[in-house]
This record gives sequence, C-alpha cells and structure tokens, in this order.
Amino acid sequence: MKDKFERHKQPWTAAEIDKLHTLAKKGMALKAIAKALTRSEESVKVRAKAEGLSIAKLH
Repeated sequence: MKDKFERHKQPWTAAEIDKLHTLAKKGMALKAIAKALTRSEESVKVRAKAEGLSIAKLH
C-alpha cells in the first residue's frame, strides 16, 4: 500500500516556512495551508506551533 504523503518526514525549507507565515497571517484554514504546502495537516499544525503562529480553525 502506498503512503498518502510522499514527503514523509522531510525537513522544512526556508521558503516553506516563509509561505507558512504568509498563509497563516492571511487567515487561511489549516486544510488549505496543508494543501498549498503539500504537507499533512498535522505537520503544518506542529510547525506553526513551533513558529508561534496561530492557524484558523476552519475546515
């Protein structure tokens, strides 16, 4: 069975972190940010918390 996410456990790049900051500040939902960054919602949530960002709780 193929895993859902191809990029499992990949390190975050500076560009991805910048994009995460931008999208979070725009008030985008977690699901939309995860899709834009091609990462899991859980991965985005953990990284956002580590960066001190708050993500909209919308789905």
